[in-house]
Amino acid sequence: MFENSLEFARRCDAEDTLAHFREKFHIPTDSNGNELIYLCGNSLGLQPKSTSTYIKKELEDWANLGVEGHTHARHPWMPYHEFLTEKMAKLVGAKNEEVVVMNTLTTNLHLMMVSFYQPTKARYKIVVESDAFPSDKYAVESQLRFHGFAPSDGLILWKPRPGEDLCRMEDLEEIMKEEGSSIALLMIGSTNYYSGQSFPLKEITKLGHDHGCKVGFDLAHGAGNILPDLHNAGPDFAVWCSYKYLNSGPGSLAGCFVHERHAENAQLKRFAGWWGHNKQTRFNMRHEFDPLPGAEGWQLSNPPILSMAAIMASLDVFDEAGMENLREKAIKLTGFLEYLIDELNNDGISMITPRNPDERGCQLSIQLKNANKDLHTRLTAAGVISDWREPDVIRVAPVPLYNSFEDVYKFAERLKQLLNS
Repeated sequence: MFENSLEFARRCDAEDTLAHFREKFHIPTDSNGNELIYLCGNSLGLQPKSTSTYIKKELEDWANLGVEGHTHARHPWMPYHEFLTEKMAKLVGAKNEEVVVMNTLTTNLHLMMVSFYQPTKARYKIVVESDAFPSDKYAVESQLRFHGFAPSDGLILWKPRPGEDLCRMEDLEEIMKEEGSSIALLMIGSTNYYSGQSFPLKEITKLGHDHGCKVGFDLAHGAGNILPDLHNAGPDFAVWCSYKYLNSGPGSLAGCFVHERHAENAQLKRFAGWWGHNKQTRFNMRHEFDPLPGAEGWQLSNPPILSMAAIMASLDVFDEAGMENLREKAIKLTGFLEYLIDELNNDGISMITPRNPDERGCQLSIQLKNANKDLHTRLTAAGVISDWREPDVIRVAPVPLYNSFEDVYKFAERLKQLLNS
């Protein structure tokens, strides 16, 4: 299927119907103006060339209209988040009313746990994967402490087996069998930041619900990468950032999903703010809190327009490309990268990401047997932008919107040269 040659890579690029999307992004260059091999979209996505235009429009409307921009801007600011909803919902496989763009990821996670982590003396434990992203682990630990439970007792880690790197579904099933009656929440990263393992969301949701638990996912490494199909998968909630695969700029706003079965439940506990209040009476200022139905009801404050403009720019590119098309290309790109890494036949490295394309996204995690960051440092000096994660992994993510098969081939060649030097 694959060939280890530059000619093959270029032939793949010539046949790639999505190849032209690369021209829609700013590709970082070195001091001589040569394009770098950027394989770090799993940490920070590249900037669409249209982003500055989208933001400039809002700056112009602010300059020309002042406060009247809330109602008279080209994209009026007051309902601005609504302009993002349909395309964001499409990306994560949700209904429009199930999705809202607001806040930042960990803020949204805490807001969701206020509503969906309701511990009792008998049922209070939270399950996370053992190598969850630190912010997720810190958040759930703090929620346990807030409710008076010690993380040493209340936090259950879904771990790989000794000598393995990946979590097994049967081990999560065993956890639920043994402790399901004491578990209040499963809070799993949809795609693990370290290993690149992508978990079966629908199966995990059913498992949790069968044991009476609430289920939520962190899609930080899933949104814009995999096809999470959130509505049909059925979790109670999900959260994600927008600056990785969604290319909206460093620290940009996050997304939140609340399943439609909770849309009209005004009795759910929540931390409320005025932007989650009934739009018809929001500016009356005298009404008691009347939550909007659906995910919008969890909003706190009026939206930061400049950040949302950057998100809009990226979502328009995604909508033009089509997430299913991007996923198809991602499978080919990572398959080619996997093949080239195997072709190196080097005992000093191994790939810990699942071999099954259905169990991973764009990222492949290369583990160094000597846990020496020097190889990553030399890769950077050789014009490759990848990502080092302690203790021993180089994360490489060929993103289908802007990475090419030639990028992948050149990366493998430079890695080969450095391993042999």
